[in-house]
Amino acid sequence: MANNTHVEILSEGAAVWNAWRKTRPALLPNFSKARLSRKNLGGANLVGANFSQARLNRTNLSDANLTSASFCEAKLGQANLRQANLRTADLFQANLSRASLTGADLSWARLDSADLSHADLTRANLKATSLSGTNLTGALLYEARLNGAQLKRAVFTNALVGGTTFADTDLSMVTGLDAVQHSGPSIISIETVYRSGGRVSEVFLRRAGIPEDFIEYMPSLAHKPFEFYSCFISYSSKDQAFADRLYADLQSNAVRCWFAPEDLKIGDKFRLTIDESIRVYDKLLLILSEHSVASDWVEHEVETALAREKEQKRTMLFPIRLDDAVMKIETGWQAHIKNTRHIGDFREWKDHDAYQKAFTRLLRDLKASEAESKRS
Repeated sequence: MANNTHVEILSEGAAVWNAWRKTRPALLPNFSKARLSRKNLGGANLVGANFSQARLNRTNLSDANLTSASFCEAKLGQANLRQANLRTADLFQANLSRASLTGADLSWARLDSADLSHADLTRANLKATSLSGTNLTGALLYEARLNGAQLKRAVFTNALVGGTTFADTDLSMVTGLDAVQHSGPSIISIETVYRSGGRVSEVFLRRAGIPEDFIEYMPSLAHKPFEFYSCFISYSSKDQAFADRLYADLQSNAVRCWFAPEDLKIGDKFRLTIDESIRVYDKLLLILSEHSVASDWVEHEVETALAREKEQKRTMLFPIRLDDAVMKIETGWQAHIKNTRHIGDFREWKDHDAYQKAFTRLLRDLKASEAESKRS
């Protein structure tokens, strides 16, 4: 059973807990079977803690140090574990359904028979992680790191998938793909095929619902890299005419891109889909104008892109302007963009020659950014 003193102090928050534990470096915290749902424990030092069979549903454990912690049979449904350090943690039979594990370090962790259904594993480190028998139905593995050195491979033997998304993730050295159980088709993105160099188990692909013709041609296709990453265009609908022209020209130049008008209603289902899309695409192409610089939604997009840049250490935000509005603002995110970024100048976009000159520069910048990302 849990140590009541440990539970009481942890319930006071991460700051109080960390200060208390700092004076007890050899402490092995015991929260076995404790009820800690909906607590805010972000950034807590919980190295080696015992959370076996504890209830942590909807608990915030973002940025927490959970190295070598035990969560055997713990309930972590919808928990926030973003950027958490779960290296060598034991999560055997833990319920992590719909949990957010974005950027979490799960290397060398034990997730055997855990429930990760509909969990978000975007950019999670899963090197040498054991996922045997794990439920991954509906899970999102976008840019998840599964491969390391020869002895640092994720193990998927008997894992359950179906409606699972493997996007921009290298599957070439994952162990046990042939033994994965499929409850239905999964999504294997073209980026995953390229990143894997075409070396993905044909048995796995076939059972995931990938067409036979694609499997046959996959090895040859994988040696033809994309010229550009994918872009999401954020703009005000009042600038629709320019956005339509830019979209068409980018598509005709082999740049995969999509729209994101800023003034969709907050509760709109389509808007929620766009928010998810912006999070997973490689670059955000931001159209700045007198209309868009006043938008709270654009501010949200900029903050999201800047956070991803910091995390991934590569350029993701590409601003362009249609007027001088952003140049006149001295505070806020607009000033930050003005002071730290080259902003493409499309003020004369209605003039053919001026537009082509600015568009050529934009393409060059996008291509240079891709080359830089590949080197890193």
